[in-house]
Amino acid sequence: MSADAASTDTRIDRDRSAWVGVYVRGIAMGIAEVVPGVSGGTIAFVSGIYDELIRSLASFRPSSLHLLGKGPAVFWHTHNLSFLLVLGLGMLSGVVLFAHALSIALSVARPVVWGFFLGVICLSVVVLARERPLPNLLRYFPPGLILGLLLINLDPGAGSSSLWAYFFGAAFAVAAWMLPAVSGSFLLLVLGLYEGVLAALVNLDLPLLGCFAAGAVLGLICFANLLSFLMDRHRETLLSLLTGFMAGSLVRLWPWAAPDGSLLLPAAFEAQLAADPLLIWVGVAFCAGMFSIWLLGRLK
Repeated sequence: MSADAASTDTRIDRDRSAWVGVYVRGIAMGIAEVVPGVSGGTIAFVSGIYDELIRSLASFRPSSLHLLGKGPAVFWHTHNLSFLLVLGLGMLSGVVLFAHALSIALSVARPVVWGFFLGVICLSVVVLARERPLPNLLRYFPPGLILGLLLINLDPGAGSSSLWAYFFGAAFAVAAWMLPAVSGSFLLLVLGLYEGVLAALVNLDLPLLGCFAAGAVLGLICFANLLSFLMDRHRETLLSLLTGFMAGSLVRLWPWAAPDGSLLLPAAFEAQLAADPLLIWVGVAFCAGMFSIWLLGRLK
């Protein structure tokens, strides 16, 4: 490998078990991105692969085309494509295998699903906050918290059947996905595109999924280098802000909510909706969500 290629090499040497770990992280990220309010970037961060992911995505530049002239192996290794491929296959597996199951679970036991992901994000906030310098956290956590609370008050849009809407929606969603706090699925929900994308995954609507994938690639190319720049120069500021943002968005995952989005206590949920609040199961799911993040953290 040439000197200039080596200088931008983003690889980390791994054995077989480590590659299995990357694949499992990908599955977790794929599942997380199906649910509004949970970010695949959060899973990447707490499981220790976030920096490598951003560096690998940001390595794609117009100059990458010149590497093809030096041979496929140089291009492959410089852009860490083994890592991206294994992680991407894991994410695809998570989305394909669990999108339908999550759709059913949300229809029959919604509080339990939200309870699980509430546990995921609660412990993720603790993990992110614990690793930040206290002065940065005190300065930037509150503005992030306010932004998170403002975002959850946005009403979901009516959506659009246009493939262009899904193309540009995917570009914005994948930009959100790369941040360790912002849910791409939640952004799709705000844009009114979430249910259409979920239905396309369940029914394998290839034209819509193809357009969505093309928009996601555009978002990756446009946003990865900007995020890499910010992480290199303002890492702690950005992460402290996003920690607050994630804490503010926790309200979105409250397990008991009325159809109009207002939050309810379990007793009020049962009285108003004539539905079992599943309180014990929500508690179990909450603990399971926290345990899953602890387990992913051990993969570091």
